[in-house]
Amino acid sequence: MSAPVALVTGASRGLGAAVALALAPTHHIVAVARTTGALEELDDRIRAAGGQATLAPMDITVDAAMRQLCRSIHDRWGGLDLFVHAAIHAAPMSPADHIDMRDWKKSLEINADATANLIPLVAPLLLAREGSGALFFDDPRGGEKFFGAYGATKAAQIALAKSWQAEAARIGPRVVIHAPDPMPTATRARFHPGEDRGLLSDPAREAEKALAALG
Repeated sequence: MSAPVALVTGASRGLGAAVALALAPTHHIVAVARTTGALEELDDRIRAAGGQATLAPMDITVDAAMRQLCRSIHDRWGGLDLFVHAAIHAAPMSPADHIDMRDWKKSLEINADATANLIPLVAPLLLAREGSGALFFDDPRGGEKFFGAYGATKAAQIALAKSWQAEAARIGPRVVIHAPDPMPTATRARFHPGEDRGLLSDPAREAEKALAALG
């Protein structure tokens, strides 16, 4: 019997990579990220742990690429057991009246638009598998000062996930929204460059907690 299949976006680093590594002993990982070199490093670590991965160096904002990826998953495996959406864009902190529109548009494309596009693409793949699930990561910054672009677009992403969660409660898949503790990731470093990173939680530990929330 083939291993269950997990699609992980933002898999090249941070929490996405940690979740992919945590799943590797039991799942075939379809790892999505834009950075080929980082994906290859992840693949080496997965193989060293006895797992297998399919690398997808793609931009989640490109609709045609995501459609092709999901079609390939359908053709190869017939469905998907787990969708982990860890891809995120952390725009620079800025007062609301000084937001750079290029940062705003990039945040909207990655954090909100791509999520709205991916949910309809992965939902049929998840429904093809009994007991399938989707995992999102909350980071409630909406309304905080200097977090305008990130806070608003991340809130939009989670609003989409919550709607899907409510709609799928009876028919599946199971949608889980988990808020990890602060971690020493590149995303957090953009917001808190001077903090003591030794006091932050290990991404591997947060990955285990997130997967435990899935049941």
